[in-house]
Amino acid sequence: MGRLGVLLLNLGGPEQLSDVRPFLFNLFSDPEIIRIPIAALQKPLAWIISTSRAKKSQANYEKIGGGSPLRRITEEQARALENQLRSQGEDAKVYIGMRYWHPFTEDALAQIKQDGVEQLVILPLYPQFSISTSGSSFRLIEKIWKENPQLQPPKYTVIADWYQEPGYLNAMSAMIAAEIDKCPNPDRAHVFFSAHGVPVSYIQEAGDPYQAEIEDCTKLIMQTLGRKNEHSLAYQSKVGPVEWLQPYTEDAIVALAAQGVDELVVVPISFVSEHIETLEEIDIEYREIAEEAGVHTFNRVPALDTNPIFIQTLVDLVLRAAAAPSLDIDRVTQMKKKIKMYPQEKWEMGLTNAAEVWNGRLAMLGFIGVIVEIFTGRGPLHLFGIL
Repeated sequence: MGRLGVLLLNLGGPEQLSDVRPFLFNLFSDPEIIRIPIAALQKPLAWIISTSRAKKSQANYEKIGGGSPLRRITEEQARALENQLRSQGEDAKVYIGMRYWHPFTEDALAQIKQDGVEQLVILPLYPQFSISTSGSSFRLIEKIWKENPQLQPPKYTVIADWYQEPGYLNAMSAMIAAEIDKCPNPDRAHVFFSAHGVPVSYIQEAGDPYQAEIEDCTKLIMQTLGRKNEHSLAYQSKVGPVEWLQPYTEDAIVALAAQGVDELVVVPISFVSEHIETLEEIDIEYREIAEEAGVHTFNRVPALDTNPIFIQTLVDLVLRAAAAPSLDIDRVTQMKKKIKMYPQEKWEMGLTNAAEVWNGRLAMLGFIGVIVEIFTGRGPLHLFGIL
C-alpha cells in the first residue's frame, strides 16, 4: 500500500504551568468554543479570558504534578503503534495532531506532506464519536486542506469511532475485572461508568451520536466482562448553566451511596489516556464526594495508555481502514444544525466544582461584559448563550 501514515488526534494539554495561559488562549480563540458577532474580537476576547483564568487553572495542574501528561502518553501510544505496525511488515509512521496544544494538527499535516506519505489513516483517540472531539478535529483538518490542498495526501481515510472493537472491549473488561477483584466483596462492587458530558443541545439539535454510542459501549463492555455486578452510567465535567447530559457523576455517586452502595469501581469510559479529568476530577474530587457519602471502597480503573491489547486494537483498526474503501472526512463532520460549541474540558479552564462553575463563569462575564457591550452592542449573557 506504499508509505503509510497514521495521524492520531487528541485534544492536547499544557505540559507545564507556564503553558496554561497560552493553552487557554488557543482554546478560546476557537470560534466553535465562543462565537461572537465580530470575528476581529475573537483573539482579544480569548486573551481576556485566558488571562483571567490562568492562575486558577494552574492551581489545578499543580495537584497532578504541574502539567498534563497527555502529550507524553500520546507519544508513547504513537511509538508503540508504529513499532507494532513495523513488526508486522508495514512501512508506517505515526504522527500526533493535537487540537489546542503542541504538537498541533497543522504541524503534523505539514510533516506528513514532507515525509511523502502516500496513504493516511486518521485515527482519533476517542472511542466514541462526538462533534466536540473527533468532529472538531476533523473539521480543522478539512479547513486546513481547503486552504492548502497540497497538504492533502494522495489517499486518505478517517475512522469515525471504534468503541465496538473486540480488542478495546476485552482490554477494558480485563482492567475492570482486576479492580473488581481488589474489592473486599467483589460480588457487591458496583461498576460505575463516568463519561465526559456534552450539552444536551448537541444531541437533540445537532444530531451528535455521542450519548447513544456511550450507552452502547457501556452495554458491550458489561457483556464482555461477563460478571453479574450492578452497573450504572453518569456524565462528568459539566460547565456553564446550560443543560448537559445527566445524571451528573457527582450526583450519581451520592445517590448510589444513599442506596447502600459502599464499593465502587469507577470506569473513565470516554478516555484512553490519563489526564486531568482522571487524575484530578475523578481521583481527587469524586473520591472525596464518595467518601463523604459513605463509600468505603473507591477503585478507579486506569486509562488504557499503552495497554498491549489496546495497541494491537489500534493496529487492527489502521490496517483494516487502509485496506477498505476510503471514508472522506466531509462525511463525518456535518452537523444537522449549527449550534454553539463548548470547551471539551472544564478542567483546562480551572473550573473545579459546581460552585466554581457558577462563580467563575459569572466573574468572567462581569470582567468582559463592558468590553463586549461596547464593541458588539450585545450583552454577555447573550454572547455566552445563557439567554
